[in-house]
Amino acid sequence: MEIQIAVAKVKKYAVSESGDTLEIVERPNGGLSVVLADGQSSGRGAKRVSNMVVRKVISLLAEGVRDGAAARAASDYLFTERQGRVQATLNILSVDMHTRTLVVTRNNPAPVLVHAGGNLHNLAEDSVPVGIYRDTRPVVTELPLELGMTVVMFTDGVVHAGVRYGHKMDVATTLHALFTGLNEDEEDEAHPTAEQIAETLLQKALRLDQNRPGDDISVVALQVTAKKEEPRVRRMLVRLPL
Repeated sequence: MEIQIAVAKVKKYAVSESGDTLEIVERPNGGLSVVLADGQSSGRGAKRVSNMVVRKVISLLAEGVRDGAAARAASDYLFTERQGRVQATLNILSVDMHTRTLVVTRNNPAPVLVHAGGNLHNLAEDSVPVGIYRDTRPVVTELPLELGMTVVMFTDGVVHAGVRYGHKMDVATTLHALFTGLNEDEEDEAHPTAEQIAETLLQKALRLDQNRPGDDISVVALQVTAKKEEPRVRRMLVRLPL
């Protein structure tokens, strides 16, 4: 199997800097973790907060600390630094090769969507952001890795897209249509790629916001696909507008 990860993100309209921070780190026992944080409000202040949270998490993950413990430590750290006055949402998406599982860690009211076995699952158990209270616990879901599995996580800029104009983004419906639309007359292998999923969701959110996003928007899509190449070549593509 092969893991494909795609990210699409954009900052709030007329703001100098995105308050969302995303990093990918290798796990010491094999695998990768994607860490996404959204700082309270927007702009440089929010960026400092999300950077603080993400740096704490990836440093702990790189040392072998479990995802849930890393999230709790990041929350305690932000609470101590800002005396509970600032919050951030936090998601950790991990492919753990030691356990052969996908670990989804949420400190975020926004759900995480999982498409597996032809079904779409909504991980939406109540979850609170980090930094507000002491000993804030994340919601952790562990799923066995399986071929064709797709996981999508996002910040609340997706959830709120279009609200100012009387519309609302339905991520589950959009994702379901993307899968069924591409597969009506084709083989299962024709599933949309991680890049197509992330880009489609971002572009729909932008359209609903009339290309003036009301909040920072970040979308991450992770997909488990069949490995098509030998030897095992790792690739990463990053595009950063300047």
